[in-house]
Order: sequence, then C-alpha cells, then structure tokens
Amino acid sequence: MLGERLKRFRVARGMSLADLEIAIDHLVSSSTLSKYEKGTLQPSAKTLNQIASALGIKSAQLWGEPPCDVEPIAFRKLTKLGKKEQKRIKAFVIEELEKRVWLQEQISEQNTLELPILGTTVKNLDDAEGAAYSLRNTLNLGIDPIGNLMSVLEDHGIYIVEVNTSESFDGIFAIARDANDKVLAAAIAIRSDVPGDRQRLNLTHELGHLILDVNENVDPEKAAFRFGAAFLAPAEQLRKDVGQKRKRFYKKQLFELKKRYGMSIQAILYRLKDLEIITEEYYEKWCIKINTSGWRKSEPIHIPSEKPKRFSKQVCRALSDELITERDAERLLNQTGQLSSEKSLSERRQFLALPKKKKNRILSEQAKEMADFYENDTEWQEWEGGPVEHRHT
Repeated sequence: MLGERLKRFRVARGMSLADLEIAIDHLVSSSTLSKYEKGTLQPSAKTLNQIASALGIKSAQLWGEPPCDVEPIAFRKLTKLGKKEQKRIKAFVIEELEKRVWLQEQISEQNTLELPILGTTVKNLDDAEGAAYSLRNTLNLGIDPIGNLMSVLEDHGIYIVEVNTSESFDGIFAIARDANDKVLAAAIAIRSDVPGDRQRLNLTHELGHLILDVNENVDPEKAAFRFGAAFLAPAEQLRKDVGQKRKRFYKKQLFELKKRYGMSIQAILYRLKDLEIITEEYYEKWCIKINTSGWRKSEPIHIPSEKPKRFSKQVCRALSDELITERDAERLLNQTGQLSSEKSLSERRQFLALPKKKKNRILSEQAKEMADFYENDTEWQEWEGGPVEHRHT
C-alpha cells in the first residue's frame, strides 16, 4: 500500500525518482526510493516524513488507508497525450478527488450527487439526445440556455477539477466509491485556461461519459458529443430561436447564437446539421469558410471561462468551523503538483554546484531549522513515540 501510494503521489507531481531524491536533499538515493515503491524496502520514520514534506502532504497519507477507491475513466481514444502525461493526469485526478472525499467526511456532508452514474442506456445517438433532456428534467433546468454550467454541475454534486497540461487534453472523469462500492463522489477533470465555449462542451462531453451506458455498437465519443450538444442547446429551444428549417445564416446570427448558448460556432453549426435545420451541404460550406477565416483555432466572440468554487467553499467552511487547521486548508487548496515545481528542483541542482564551504554553511543552517521542525511537529513525535529530547555532548 505504502509503495503504491508513494509512487502515485510522485507521479501526480510529474517527478522522476531522481527529482524526488533531489527534493529530499539526497537523504536516500533514487534506487532506494524505487525499492520503497516496489515494497522491497521500508523507509524509516524520518525518511517518510521528509518524503511527505517534499510532496506537500502528510506522512499519514502515504501509510494510511485512503478515504475511498477512485476510478479514473480512460482518455479519449484519439488522445495525443503521451503515456507519461496520461499517468500523471490520472494520478493527479485521483489525489484531488481523494482530498474532496476526505473533506466531505470532516464536514459531515452527505453525497449530494444527483446523477445516474453510468445508468442511462444508449443504443443509438437519439438515445443520447433523449438522455440530455431527461437529465435536464431531473435537474429542473427546463429548456432555457444555461448561464453558468459549472455552477449547475457543482450544485448537483459534481466536483470540477482543473488540470494544467497541454492542449492535447480535453477531459476525463473519475468516480470515488467506498468499500461497499457505494458512490461517494464524482469529478470531471478538464484543462484549465481554455475559452468558455470549449470548456462548456468539454464539461458536457465528460458528463455524457459519466452517465451514459453506451451499447458496444455505438461510438461512445459521438454519443457523448451528441449528449453534450443537446444538453447545452435543447432542440425545442433552438428551433424556437432559429426556426424549423433554414437555408442560410449570417455571421451576426451565428455570433448571437454563440453568446446565447455559450457554444462555439463550429459546435452550433454541427448541432443545426444534426437537427436537420440546415443541410449537410450548407454545413460543409460553412466548414470551408471557417477554415479560410482561421476560426478553427480562434473564433470571433470571446466566451469567458468559468471557475469551480464548491471545493474552496467547503475548505473555508471547515476552517471557520475549526474542523481543519490552517495547514490542512493550505494543503487542500494547493493543487497537486504545484509544490514541487521545476524551478525548485532547478534551484536544488544549482545548490549542488556550489563550493563545498558554501554548501556546508547552508546545510548547517538547514539542520538547525529541521531540528526545530521535528521538535515541534506532532506527527513526527507520534511516529517516534514522543517529543524529541535534547542531548548535550
């Protein structure tokens, strides 16, 4: 258990074994760290505490039982992400969802998830369309465009986790279950810092994957896209806005639809084609125009991205009710991977290149700081069986 969790926490931060060795000031070698992860060697209490500190977590998170079992669902089939980055993102999402489940327990908040997780059977794309309407009814959303999609999802129990990664990543979802396979929480992970229109479609796409049980003869990506587009732009409301059939649309009309539904012009046109409001030929003409206008990468009309708020509100609540400490709050809100930045590792490498006398002086100062840390750290004392005693020689 300890080895598996150590490796996952390390991978979530994008750290190699060599990086972790540097982060713990060469307390043990990377080969020894590898043995810890494989379970062939157990770290001492001191080493474990320093590893946890370098990872920005409590040592109990390494050797203790996790608050839940998290299952991250696979990436989209055509993802261009490398295997290493896929592993990092999966580990990242698992840790972030574990944090949220742990905090739910501290504030005694019951699971508010109101979605049929993988519970809506889809035998064809029309079923995916119907699932979107059904979910809107369940959530009492009617058919009007959704103002703040992220707030709607969070209000109904979904956690949103933002991931700092390349443009090749769109999103995945994860489910947390207890030992009896009961769902404790669910999260949708999406890339941070994307335009609002793309963000909203990514969210609903992953929402589709989360609730749809797709038949093997149906393309799950097409089903999720159909679900997402229908959830954002219900056919009944869209037809009220544009009519049953249209021979043409002007740019200004598409701009207005983009602002109204918070969807890209490309997604709106695809939706109009799916509903047969426009013909396949007219849709293809617009695709050519979008290419020649350079809109595929950057469309006119900026839709602001939305920000998740649920988790930070829970942390503030727990802190104000004195259910967690300020240090706990800082750990929770420090997004996984930000504590072991490339900059800090680079600084450590620069340290190794310093003259011996200068290194010794710095190490002496750090040794005094570490002595103070271990003397006052209760978690360390619990491992060692009591407070540190001063010995004079």
